[in-house]
Amino acid sequence: MEVILAEHAGFCFGVKRAVEQVYEQADMGKAIYTYGPIIHNEEVVKDLEQKGVKVIENEEQLQTITEGTVVIRSHGVPKRVCEMIQKQGLVCVDATCPFVKRIHNIVETESKAGKKIVIIGNAGHPEVEGIMGWSTKPTTVIESLEEARDFVCGKDEEICIVSQTTFNYNKFQDMVEIFMEKGYNVYVVNTICNATEVRQAEARKIAATVDVMIVIGGNHSSNTRKLYEICRQECVNTYFIQTLDDLHLDLPKSVRLVGITAGASTPNNIIEEVQNYVRVNF
Repeated sequence: MEVILAEHAGFCFGVKRAVEQVYEQADMGKAIYTYGPIIHNEEVVKDLEQKGVKVIENEEQLQTITEGTVVIRSHGVPKRVCEMIQKQGLVCVDATCPFVKRIHNIVETESKAGKKIVIIGNAGHPEVEGIMGWSTKPTTVIESLEEARDFVCGKDEEICIVSQTTFNYNKFQDMVEIFMEKGYNVYVVNTICNATEVRQAEARKIAATVDVMIVIGGNHSSNTRKLYEICRQECVNTYFIQTLDDLHLDLPKSVRLVGITAGASTPNNIIEEVQNYVRVNF
């Protein structure tokens, strides 16, 4: 059996940078917190907990902390959270992905200029909630074609459209087209991370050629779930797993080609473990 491992699988630049910064802080032996889990991967979060890194789940918890270092994860946070960390007298290590930080700057600037902000992404996702927190006026989050069709605003109102960095590129383009067809005054900024586009395109290509596709990533990872959806469209035998323990395959002898990809929050050691197991046991 042949195994094809995606070249663009595992930690992206922003995640790798954030995780490394937390481990560096943990090695200093001081009180350290992350605002939310540093990444959507339970294995990494558990390992950091063993090193004394605690997770702040919300603003109420943040208000109770009076000393130590708070690391802002790669997803970013609303502007008010940054201000709260400073007000509490805490040391802030901002590990927000530079591509996400760019969206914060766009949203803050364009909302101050009077534009209505529309974020194409998953409502409730920490990155989207963070982006919303940099707008000076109410924002709208749209994650489906139906919501895009139902969106209504004044013809004279200016709209600035941005996207969650890990959103499906083709779906983003379809939604933008709907806004254009409505005749709205739209300023579109494609803020989908290039690494996300490349990862999704590669996964689609591999899934279209293999008998079985394995997608590795955290259960709460938005970008991994999108990879799974994309691969499932091309290969009906697509499996979503978090670690090797979740891999329960009973492959027929007719299977000759297996593809493997992984989300941006998946450590390399987990990818290698799955790849080696499939090569040896099937």
